[in-house]
Amino acid sequence: MRKQSATIQFLCLAATVAFAMFTLEIACCQTSTANAKRLNVVFILADDLGRQDIGCYGQQKIPTPNIDRLASEGMRFTRHYSGAPVCAPSRCVLMTGKHLGHAEIRGNLQAKTKFPEFTEGQYPLTASALTIANRFQEAGYATGAFGKWGLGPVGSTGAPDKKGFQEFFGYNCQAVAHSYYPSFLWHNNDKFPLNTKAIPGHAKRPEGKITAEEWIGESYAPYRMIEEAEKFIAANKSNPFFLYLPFIEPHVAMHPPKASYEKFPSEWDQREYRGGNGYLPHPRPRAAYAAMVHDLDTYVGRVLQALDTYKLTDNTLVIFTSDNGATHNGAHEAPFHIGGADMDFFQSTGNLRGYKGSVYEGGIRVPMIAKLPNIIEAGAVTDCATYFADWFPTLCEAVEFSPPIDSDGESFWSKLTNKDSNWRRKSPMIWIFPEYGGQVAIQDADWKLVRVGLTTKKPSAWELYHVSDDPSEERDDSALRPDIVQRLAGLLREANSDNSIFPVVIPD
Repeated sequence: MRKQSATIQFLCLAATVAFAMFTLEIACCQTSTANAKRLNVVFILADDLGRQDIGCYGQQKIPTPNIDRLASEGMRFTRHYSGAPVCAPSRCVLMTGKHLGHAEIRGNLQAKTKFPEFTEGQYPLTASALTIANRFQEAGYATGAFGKWGLGPVGSTGAPDKKGFQEFFGYNCQAVAHSYYPSFLWHNNDKFPLNTKAIPGHAKRPEGKITAEEWIGESYAPYRMIEEAEKFIAANKSNPFFLYLPFIEPHVAMHPPKASYEKFPSEWDQREYRGGNGYLPHPRPRAAYAAMVHDLDTYVGRVLQALDTYKLTDNTLVIFTSDNGATHNGAHEAPFHIGGADMDFFQSTGNLRGYKGSVYEGGIRVPMIAKLPNIIEAGAVTDCATYFADWFPTLCEAVEFSPPIDSDGESFWSKLTNKDSNWRRKSPMIWIFPEYGGQVAIQDADWKLVRVGLTTKKPSAWELYHVSDDPSEERDDSALRPDIVQRLAGLLREANSDNSIFPVVIPD
């Protein structure tokens, strides 16, 4: 009797275990199926790329076939704006969805100025700052960033691993990224050796011969970063992922590999760049700049190829944009801009006013393309005004996450997917920028109000532009429409929260 009872108990236990294993197998299959259907996101961010530096926006000299392919297969925006006119605050707006009036990081302040324990990196995001990557990680996505960070040193509250990225490979510090041949890159919290002898990002050669070879090291950092990004895609081909690619091209210094710049005509360069406007000299500065933009395009091609290889293309949203406009002009070695870039030769900003560091259109209006097969219309072009603060709620809607309740942006997913072809933003776009003399701007519909020199002894008057008709910002309508000036200035003041690290006072 006891033997029979034990047998029955054993059979019951075996049945229970078998049922549990069967249930677990179903759950795993369901999870696998769910993961396979969840949308991947690849966000590609260029560094100081002018709006007209790529073919689909009008570039005539530099071939960019892969970015142009993105535009032909996706939607191209003609009025997309960065979060700020320089690197770190623009990335802060992108990552947190808060405009410069509310963003924690509003300038390119080095961390060591406030935190002497750090030798590199920018002022960090706080522990409480929520990023897009945090939201993806919380939802079970694999998250990776490969490129330039700039929102907090390794070991700080703003380090990539504290802000949602399971894997980071690249430059933590923007200043180190001035060299394309550093001694190391960061792989998560560890230094990854790269060059036995680092090549500096700054030097001058007022006289004598200039050769490109003396500024070329053993291992070119961008090539290593794109290789690691390809590995990330391969490793996560069966899992949903968020891949952030803040590449460093075409930010100066210019020292691309010889094979890259020799693709471009020697007759372009009748004059050497000797380092008078900062960064490194180069014997062929125009060819070097073109090489950096073209190399950037090849990285985009490699990402698209990896998605094709692993049959991820149809389920991956790919976004391409730039952190701000083309590099600003220099005062000491004309006609070159900072670092020897010749923006006039390439017509990098087209007819837009201003460059990097400016809240005029040339400093903040950037290229933007989004592609998702069968969802985003191929070859579409829109003039809807959007900016970096919009990406957090837009991506949340795309992947069906709850959007952050304190975001300053608006989701334009319905515009991307053509569910609402008449979509137009309801709230104004805000820039409150303490650097480069102190500048503010607000754009509401077609009107844009600007004021500069706020941290100088002679702040400018308010300037008002109707940017849809006057993208060059040549006609100041402030005297004709004082009502609009008053309304928009009031909105700017309301949007300017206290920030003791990056203060800006907006006068009457």
